[in-house]
Amino acid sequence: MIWRQAPKSITNPVWTDYPAVSGPTCLYGPQPGNVLADIAARILNDFRQLPVNPGALQAQPFPHTLKGGPTNFYTTTTEQSFDVTILGQAVHLTATPASYTYTYGDGITLGPTPATGYSIPQAEWLTTDTRTSHAYTNTGNYPATVTTILTGTYSVNNGPPLPINGTLSLTTPAITIQVWKTERALVADTCQQNPKSWGCPDATPQ
Repeated sequence: MIWRQAPKSITNPVWTDYPAVSGPTCLYGPQPGNVLADIAARILNDFRQLPVNPGALQAQPFPHTLKGGPTNFYTTTTEQSFDVTILGQAVHLTATPASYTYTYGDGITLGPTPATGYSIPQAEWLTTDTRTSHAYTNTGNYPATVTTILTGTYSVNNGPPLPINGTLSLTTPAITIQVWKTERALVADTCQQNPKSWGCPDATPQ
């Protein structure tokens, strides 16, 4: 802004500039910015920086399972909320699990699916197929994980919740599934009678 001065009593006076140092100043600052729009512009980045707990992948049975039998998987990811300050404003953020992708470690995946899976009684481990269970076709050690996609909402200064335009993807640390196979044979002696009988601890490896 440039301030100018002229004699009040003269018609059509010549205006001259006030000296920059001694001239008048504005009583009001510049038009304040739209803080809500500024928060909305950076909210997704802040949402993705939150310390959201990815939960854990659980398996039944674990760590050993049998080739060809169902291994039940489920996750413990939950909804989480955070209170943060963005641009000097109080912002409440909520992260909600929306879908899951199970990676079984043998090249097979399931998802995205809304199914979190669930725990089943031990007596059902090797006989019950669930929506998230998997049967391994080969023996070996397999790193299994689950990736959760979370949606979010935010509210500013206790205002209404607004959707976050984007998602957060979290993958659990891998757990190692050890897949074994079973063998059956008819034997004549117990291990006490013949410690080297098939299947006994002192038996000669086949």
